Amino acid sequence: MQNTPVASLVGEEYEVEVGPVAHGGHCIARTEEGRVLFVRHALPGEKVVARVTEGEETSRFLRADAVTVLDASKDRVAAPCPFAGPGKCGGCDWQHAKPGAQRRLKGEVIAEQLQRLAGLTPEEAGWDGTVMPAEGDKLPPGEVPQWRTRVQYAIDAEGHAGLRKHRSHEVEVIDHCMIAAQGVSELGIEKRTWENMASVEAIAASGSGDRQVVLTPKPGGRLPLVELDKPVSVLRVDENDGGVHRVHGRAFVRERADERTYRVGNGGFWQVHPKAAQTLMLAVMQGLTPRKGDTALDLYCGVGLFAGALADRVGEKGAVLGIESGKRAVEDARHNLAAFPRVRIEQGKVESVLPRTGITEVDLIVLDPPRAGAGKQTVHHLASLGARRIAYVACDPAALARDISYFAERGYKVRTLRAFDVFPMTHHVECVAILEPVKKDA
Repeated sequence: MQNTPVASLVGEEYEVEVGPVAHGGHCIARTEEGRVLFVRHALPGEKVVARVTEGEETSRFLRADAVTVLDASKDRVAAPCPFAGPGKCGGCDWQHAKPGAQRRLKGEVIAEQLQRLAGLTPEEAGWDGTVMPAEGDKLPPGEVPQWRTRVQYAIDAEGHAGLRKHRSHEVEVIDHCMIAAQGVSELGIEKRTWENMASVEAIAASGSGDRQVVLTPKPGGRLPLVELDKPVSVLRVDENDGGVHRVHGRAFVRERADERTYRVGNGGFWQVHPKAAQTLMLAVMQGLTPRKGDTALDLYCGVGLFAGALADRVGEKGAVLGIESGKRAVEDARHNLAAFPRVRIEQGKVESVLPRTGITEVDLIVLDPPRAGAGKQTVHHLASLGARRIAYVACDPAALARDISYFAERGYKVRTLRAFDVFPMTHHVECVAILEPVKKDA
């Protein structure tokens, strides 16, 4: 018996009324037959023609682009970037929305995720519902903040640099990225060809003048002679083990936060927006209010941003343990915090290392997990340590809301929540939630 092929709906067009924003940089709409569409390049309340980009007759939902706007929202602007729009670069989600509207949309997503996954209203989460712009990012419509200090360029078959299209390996060749920081743009990555390269990452440290490119060759590809418009260190990704190796120049860049310099090696993690590290560090410290002599954990600690801030504040009688899985990040964290004898950095996954430490109680916890969140097992372990306050830094509101619900199962509630728009023009947003134990009735 032959299976009947399922008909693709890609290319089909529907005239729809656009509904609310959803997590992921799109809005929800329904066809007259009741099909759910996730529509990019639209805004709530608009009437658009949506062209299907993914989906079949049997799909639970379809993905689509708004290719014609029949009735525009007052929040709509012409996308400043010529590479933004249906079928083009997938890097930005909200170029077509006013800056204030972008922040409102992100706030609506956070509120929806909190309600759906944690059962909390904004008021119950101690949040006023606003998403704060980063310092210097309040610009008029049509102007774009140059915030992205790290840009990963994909390289097409001809060696031209570009950015990937939405949910695609296809490369949109560009001559300039509007959200790239000036230090990245000055390198001129887009002006030259990159034969035998799969990708080129450009890094312009905001805490120093350090610039770096990280080259990922195609299998068997030879490294090009790198001559760019500004002095730059060059690293390469090994095609066999994925390790990052220095070709010439420094293997690290220097960043600044909390009046301290942090070494970040081999293209390792640091907040991409120039103001993000300082903004988030202050939000965490203000929420935790560390005291002299406190013991603290910094989980998923990277190169030690929060561990350093904690160490400063808990003093010589306090102690901080950081846990990080990346080998190079651990080396950097130990270097960055060498002046604090009461700071210890352990390498490994949090869920494996933390139980082995034998720690049974702690005063304060900071966790800044990857996009997937910390998960139930880790959250329940953290709740068992009896911390006075816990700061959860999250780049994904869905993962944050899920983990907040796990904390609630173990007697922790959200005291305050703050949200920061440190990824303008995209759907991403950073949140800092401060949790504390629920007071038991006497």
